[in-house]
Amino acid sequence: MVLGLDIGGTKISSGLFRDGGLIESMEIKTPANAPKEEILETISQQIAAYKHFNLKAIGIGIPGLVDPIHGIIYNLANIPSFHNVNLKKYLEERFGIPVAINNDANCFALGEYKFGAASIHKHVIGITLGTGIGTGIIANGHLYTGRLCGAGEWGAIPYLDGTFEDYCGSKFFKERYQTSAKKLSVLASVGDQEAIAIFYEFGKHIGALIYRLLLTFAPEAIVIGGSIRKAFPYFEKGVQEVIDAFPYLPISGNLKVYVSSSIDSAILGAISLVEENKYLINNEESSKATNPLV
Repeated sequence: MVLGLDIGGTKISSGLFRDGGLIESMEIKTPANAPKEEILETISQQIAAYKHFNLKAIGIGIPGLVDPIHGIIYNLANIPSFHNVNLKKYLEERFGIPVAINNDANCFALGEYKFGAASIHKHVIGITLGTGIGTGIIANGHLYTGRLCGAGEWGAIPYLDGTFEDYCGSKFFKERYQTSAKKLSVLASVGDQEAIAIFYEFGKHIGALIYRLLLTFAPEAIVIGGSIRKAFPYFEKGVQEVIDAFPYLPISGNLKVYVSSSIDSAILGAISLVEENKYLINNEESSKATNPLV
């Protein structure tokens, strides 16, 4: 049995994978403003609730900079005290089983690649659309994380008068139209033309992001997740129009865009980290063997 945890600024979700789905799912509130020691204890208590399952390993997704080899958290979004924390060492010493840790957007992409529609592809980008945006990269069937899982931070890339985060997440609706994607979805569903126009504009921005991802990674598939994914039918047209303008048709013409059908992809990806980390560690050791400066 492998336990998966998705640690966020508001909640910590967990579950075990068996028979094609999650069992024993649990969700607790994150003590985001608590001292580091209290957060560590909260995580430990949630893991301890599964001890009777005879756990073999633990996989964890975290929204921040992570050393996936050594399991050190260098930065954790919305949890101020959780910096420079060797979470892997702490949990392995406490529970006596292997722990694998990675960025949560990477876990989403890995979960969709392992268990979702994107499993038929080798090169996949996962995009989560929520308060901000996150991207995870699957290259040649494995995670590409870059240094400290910092690869794919497209939200911080300059775009128009701000960044992609300003135009591709909930900030777009809140700051430019003083509303939310959820409220606009209700209006769009009954044919409200203003709501439909706003979603079309939003789709153009998502399309601009995907356009750049195509130039950078040439993926076979894009998987869209996060809470705003539910509104995809209303912004799909804007997305597709920008993709259609891509100059290399053999790449864009064969691109598959999926909308995640699961709310558990990040947990499933965290569970998959246990096997994926073997690949990352082997690659790290191979690099050191061939290049002593690494």
